Amino acid sequence: MTGMNENPLDLLPEVLLAASAVLGLLLGAWLPRRRQWLTGALAGAACIGGIVAAAIAAAGPVKTAFGESFAIDPVTAASRIIILGGTLLVLALATPRLYADPRETEFYVLLQLAAVGALVLAGAQDLLLLAAGYLLASVPAYALAGFRKDGPGAEAALKYYVVGALLGVLMLTGITVLLAAGRATAYPMLRSELAEAPAGLVAVGTLALLAGVLFKAGGVPGHFWVPDAVQGSSAPVAAFLTTIPKVGALAALYRLGAVPLADADLPWADLVAVLSVASMTLGNLAAFFQQDVKRLLAYSTISQVGYLLLPVAVAGRTDLDQVALLYYLAGYALTNLGAFAVICALPGAHTIDDYRGLARAHPALLASLVVCLLGLVGTPPTAVFLGKLEAFSAAFDGGYAWLAVVAAVNTVASLFYYLRWIAPAFLARGPAGDPRTTSRTAAVIACGAAAGSVVLGLLGGTVLDVLGGPLAP
Repeated sequence: MTGMNENPLDLLPEVLLAASAVLGLLLGAWLPRRRQWLTGALAGAACIGGIVAAAIAAAGPVKTAFGESFAIDPVTAASRIIILGGTLLVLALATPRLYADPRETEFYVLLQLAAVGALVLAGAQDLLLLAAGYLLASVPAYALAGFRKDGPGAEAALKYYVVGALLGVLMLTGITVLLAAGRATAYPMLRSELAEAPAGLVAVGTLALLAGVLFKAGGVPGHFWVPDAVQGSSAPVAAFLTTIPKVGALAALYRLGAVPLADADLPWADLVAVLSVASMTLGNLAAFFQQDVKRLLAYSTISQVGYLLLPVAVAGRTDLDQVALLYYLAGYALTNLGAFAVICALPGAHTIDDYRGLARAHPALLASLVVCLLGLVGTPPTAVFLGKLEAFSAAFDGGYAWLAVVAAVNTVASLFYYLRWIAPAFLARGPAGDPRTTSRTAAVIACGAAAGSVVLGLLGGTVLDVLGGPLAP
């Protein structure tokens, strides 16, 4: 650290969320049970304040904070807004379910701490800070997965923890190897040092590091926890686990490819391309005949990682990579949270057959579900459509046309299992037709997210212009 840029205001979004978590924990110890919603309101206010602070910082110059360990650039700014906005939606989904719960405050605190970890991952420009962000994003999430303290929740938390601990140790091993190879942990120094380091050492360290980061993203080979953790946790937690950590992890992967590993003697693009194909193909194949809707969306998120890895594979090879990744992340977060909001709105519907009759009983919910699921496929005019188009264009422009073709084939294949979910909703009245099982708050959020996905898609040209810009030096 140089000591010349240690300004906590540079990390204001992160500071606001962390301070809200600490203050909320203290307040929760004194507030009566029916007043603990105030800690949730405090968390929401911190998210809104963080979004405003992130937007203001985005208008300023590109720089680093605390030496060169944290980058403040377009990637960090966009990730902050997506993560904080997504966390705000999850809070809105969870609050009605948690009202007067004995552990309501603990939930809000854990959610905020995990979100802070995702923020740190997105802006980390030092391997040690990357490891700290990984741990902060992981440990609270383990507790969230088992928050219900029932059998499926305990199994979800255990599997999530075991895989996370294993790949976390592997990630730390990779960081140690890269430190030995590059004699530094800061990304700018590693870029020059790794270019002259032994290729084998760099390859081993990078593979181990990738395994840990892909665990947070939910992609191959760190995907094993996703279906069981998502199915066993509550719907708001499942929405969080499949969205927020993914944003921070993919931003971190992009920065790794664009800065420290850009000049290394390592086939980065080929390696990430193989992981991309594996993630999208495995996720789609496993989702084909799933009956549980949360498990189906869990495999869907694995396949989405594959598409999101397209711009990561060509990081630094084209001018389209950064804007494609950031826009796709924004569209995916909004659309995926909208799909989970529909699940939250119908707490009694667990399988595809439970959605029979949704068209007659709740047409607005069905419309939201159709928009979100077809949006995840990449149907215009939703945001994911333009995000996929930009990702495919980045792959073509970066010399990986074959990868874009494979992604397009997988996109068409994914239409099958999304339609399997939509089709029963148009059949005769079924369990979903009981209006007493509907959560009004979640239904409003689902409709809003679906509408937001369409609006973001229609405003894509304007948004894409904002997402460009250089990375921090």
